[in-house]
Amino acid sequence: MRRPIPAALAALTAAMAVLAPVPAAAAAATTLHAAPSGTGIACTAADPCSLPAAQAAVRSLVGTMSGDLVVELADGVYRLTEPLRLTAADSGNHGHRVVWRAAPSARPVLTGARAVTGWTVADAGKNIWRANVGAGIDARQLYVDGAIATRARTRVNRSDFTFTSSGLGFSSPALGYLNNLARQDRVEVESVNSFTDRYSPVRSINGNFITMRQPAWNNNTFGYDTLAAPHRAGPFYLANAYEFLDSPGEWYLDPGSGTLFLVPPAAQDPEKVSVELPVLQSLVSVGGTYDAPAHDITFSGLTFTGTSWLGPSGDQGYADQQTGAYLAGGWNWPADRLTSCQNGCPQFEAARPHWRQMPAAVQVSAAERITFGDSEFVNLGQTAIGIGNDANAHTSGVGLGARDITITGSEIARNSAGGIVVGGVRADAHHPVDQRMVNRNITVGDNRLHDLGVDYRGSVSVLTTYVTTTDVSHNEVYNLPYTGMSIGYGWGSNDAGGSDHYAKRGLYDYQPRYSTPTTASGNRLTGNHIHDVMQQMNDGGCIYTLAWNPGAQIGGNHCERANGHFGVYFDEGSKYYTVTGNVFSATGTWATANYWGGENMGNWTLTGNWSANGSTNVTHGDRGNVVHSNVTVTGGAWPPGAQAVIANAGPRGGTQWSPR
Repeated sequence: MRRPIPAALAALTAAMAVLAPVPAAAAAATTLHAAPSGTGIACTAADPCSLPAAQAAVRSLVGTMSGDLVVELADGVYRLTEPLRLTAADSGNHGHRVVWRAAPSARPVLTGARAVTGWTVADAGKNIWRANVGAGIDARQLYVDGAIATRARTRVNRSDFTFTSSGLGFSSPALGYLNNLARQDRVEVESVNSFTDRYSPVRSINGNFITMRQPAWNNNTFGYDTLAAPHRAGPFYLANAYEFLDSPGEWYLDPGSGTLFLVPPAAQDPEKVSVELPVLQSLVSVGGTYDAPAHDITFSGLTFTGTSWLGPSGDQGYADQQTGAYLAGGWNWPADRLTSCQNGCPQFEAARPHWRQMPAAVQVSAAERITFGDSEFVNLGQTAIGIGNDANAHTSGVGLGARDITITGSEIARNSAGGIVVGGVRADAHHPVDQRMVNRNITVGDNRLHDLGVDYRGSVSVLTTYVTTTDVSHNEVYNLPYTGMSIGYGWGSNDAGGSDHYAKRGLYDYQPRYSTPTTASGNRLTGNHIHDVMQQMNDGGCIYTLAWNPGAQIGGNHCERANGHFGVYFDEGSKYYTVTGNVFSATGTWATANYWGGENMGNWTLTGNWSANGSTNVTHGDRGNVVHSNVTVTGGAWPPGAQAVIANAGPRGGTQWSPR
């Protein structure tokens, strides 16, 4: 693992400090000490305490703070037995902060996983090993030598299956063995589509028919880009059966017997590799209530790792809709949905206002002045960081309400879903009943986000939905299956005046047609280096936008190698974006707009951009657009202005990444 050390972060932190409350006179910090094996109660360097004891000590001291209160974590691995939940009771007071940071030269790791040892051979011919991890434990991820291993699976042909309202029929003799799988109720179907990556669990297999669990099957087979009729048919898998173990690096867990099976990578002895089995679904929850938010808490120099979100393993499965939002619950599914609702229908619109969000490993809501710096978020079984998401995505039960939240100088990598999701997707996010719900002033800067979307491919590095004022700047983003960065949500359906297109779909039979703007405004995406994205999915690009976003700025970004897909993609309802001074190299069309069902789009300013592919369907004067001074560059001969953008994009100050 790698730790970023950006030289310019000190200047950034100093600038931000001007906005933070400061005490009348400087005072020395009070330092508490914690260690992985700590048992003390005084939390001294000589007698450090555990993390729970450190939290208790903080709570006893915050009322009388006269300087920062620091919890200094010694080197080592802190294996959490439950998530660390911080509320108003754990917050700084009197203009001071509570700081959870690494001790000098230490690299503390907070993990929700346990190390797996005690391996024996289960099947020498297939090189399958086993270890006992305790009955009742379930997980969707296993981390082997710092990477997400592959659950046992087999790729099958869609054409070999017949889709019905209750499951999948098959007739090929080569698939007959499926009838005899030992744990059929553990099997899942995964369909990698255009912009969704769907998981639907199996109930049973008998007589050449796979009966699926409900409501996952119903929810996955109506709407758009469905499991049964994807807009683009990608790989189709049957996963999670012992019988599918046939490739190095694959694994299978039987919770009934507590046995973990693994085909070691590169024919290694599993006792000689690091194997981590996650047992927690989240690590940290920072949040109080709107009356008493968590506040003035800083994390620095920590590693967050080792989670597995189990939601898709239940009857709900994972009915992916877009960028981590999914459909769950029971709906009025059309009886003929496999023919009538594969490209939308009124019954699907009834469900749209109730989409849920994937709960993140680190969650921040109902909170103010929370900072993460110089940290790592790696090997997590879901979105790494969720800021002000809807309440259903927070273990605290309180969503939204995140203000003045900062994530800088950190690495977010090798996770099952996306990096950072800011904002919710439901009504209280875009038209809050309480102004304290509004997410505002979020800074994401000088981070490196890469190798994300390993299991849930329809994910992006940073998504900001309904948020007021975000600054997503000078990050490096690469190795993603789908879009690099995304701004906005709602396809224009929740903006002032609504959308005639969505009226015809029937959406407003189930939600208001709003007459006032959403909370999305003043959001910036600048100076980022985005490369090697769109590696598996389609219908995306380096930068993707949705809906109205007054004052939105997309500038100074360097986008390259988008696998033939778009540079900037204005999808349905996008309006009020300014795109200036960006460089688009080795992409498809540098700027495109999806005008299908997209009235109320436009008012874009596209000026002073450089691209190797000069094609665009955005024209000057149309829909209030301003388009001029954009330059097509051939042969890689970037002019000085473009070279300056390229040199400036990404983490600032000649960031060095030192081995961890």
